[in-house]
Amino acid sequence: MPAFTLYGARGSTNTDRVRLTLAEGGITDYKLVLLSLQKGEQKSEENMKRHPWGKIPAITIPGGFTLYESRAICKYLARKYALPLLPAADSSDAEAAALFDQAECTEMLYFAEPAGRIAFEKFAKKFMGLPADEAVVSAALRSVEACFDVAERLLQENDYTAGNDFTLVDIYYIPLIQRLFASGYGDVVLSREAVRAWWDRCTGRPGIQKMLAADREAMAAAGAGAGQ
Repeated sequence: MPAFTLYGARGSTNTDRVRLTLAEGGITDYKLVLLSLQKGEQKSEENMKRHPWGKIPAITIPGGFTLYESRAICKYLARKYALPLLPAADSSDAEAAALFDQAECTEMLYFAEPAGRIAFEKFAKKFMGLPADEAVVSAALRSVEACFDVAERLLQENDYTAGNDFTLVDIYYIPLIQRLFASGYGDVVLSREAVRAWWDRCTGRPGIQKMLAADREAMAAAGAGAGQ
């Protein structure tokens, strides 16, 4: 029996946050159940019991424990499997814990919100057969640019977003940056030397590199199959 079940969707950046955390930790003893967002399976009565807002991802543990929201799940898994992706739980380094919290707030407030709008307009809408709202994209892109302007300065002093250690916060960025590349905006990363070096360090980690490569192969195969 798997240790837990992860309910998510293919192409979901929130699901991918969790999958990247598992990949970084080398954790494979779980079951992945993919829901179809196109069919609205996330709004099913069964999934609403797991996630009261009818979204993904969510995990269930044998015995009845259920958890939703990707960042909460990532933290839970890091603690459960003692992954070195969080600051110490005790008071031995309160400053490191505070810097982690600060970096997490920064990712959520200044990056994920505008980057998510770009991903929806330029990536998700393409599969929905809808045109992107370029005004929304332009405004969101300015916010992302401003975020990485600040990150460029900070990453000249530290290897990672919460200091010199790779943490969950760095993982949080990866799925939406992947969407920026897929939407044609990879230059926001590549044009900034310190940000580009940080990105290379993150995506060069063996577990993460392996998962991203596998996803690229799966997408290529799906594209080839659709064209036949």
